[in-house]
Amino acid sequence: MTGSAQRTPGHAPSPYALTPHRILRSEWHKLWSLRSTWVTLLTASALVLGVGLLMGITYTSGGGDSDIDTVVLVLYGTLLGQLCVTVLGILVTAGEYSTGMIRTTLTAVPRRLPVLWAKAAVFAAVAFVWMSVTALVTFASAQPFLDDTDQATSLTDPGVLGAVAGNSAGITLLGLIALGLGAALRSVPGSIGAFLGGVLILPEVLGMLPYDAVDSALKYFPTQAAGALGSATPIPGAADAGPALLALIVWATASLGSAALLLRRRDA
Repeated sequence: MTGSAQRTPGHAPSPYALTPHRILRSEWHKLWSLRSTWVTLLTASALVLGVGLLMGITYTSGGGDSDIDTVVLVLYGTLLGQLCVTVLGILVTAGEYSTGMIRTTLTAVPRRLPVLWAKAAVFAAVAFVWMSVTALVTFASAQPFLDDTDQATSLTDPGVLGAVAGNSAGITLLGLIALGLGAALRSVPGSIGAFLGGVLILPEVLGMLPYDAVDSALKYFPTQAAGALGSATPIPGAADAGPALLALIVWATASLGSAALLLRRRDA
């Protein structure tokens, strides 16, 4: 199999030539054929929706949560749902190494890097659409319980729809960071440990340091930046939505770029 159609006199182009579309389609079918894809995505949706409904049903005006942004309140389950999505990102890459399927994949696509880009593109599209639908359904389902409270809000209110989309974008970019870690470390347990330690726990440890420079930098760490994207109103002490989104894109690019470099240099 070659990377481009070979034209010779009197012969039509090979119908089996590799193209970006065919690599994307292969990764699309591969993703949806795995039970882990359905388990992680359905679990993420169930957690976000369940917590959102719980917050809506139990909320009372004037309580301790009255100063929390409505989108943050309703989509509080995102903190749990994003763990499922990041695990899926790791499984998309490291899972193939654990089963040995990656050798077949890289034999079929010897240039290697198109496989990584296709995996990232398919995962990002699926994660963003799935979590966007989950967020919209959760928001719409929780609002009837908040109609008579000080948290009554509509999707058409200023900043609300953007915060819902930002919530999904943040989860997707965190998942891409995890996908890059999975491709670089080639181990599901190792990648999960690296993500939990480096992305979730390390910022909390650094936050204990009494330095203003550390506090300023922490606003642009992955989970903190993702949190800033999911609020319709500015969060005190958090980064603005634009810089937060840019920071997440840089983190995801760095993770995927490191994975690409290692993929070119190491054996399958």
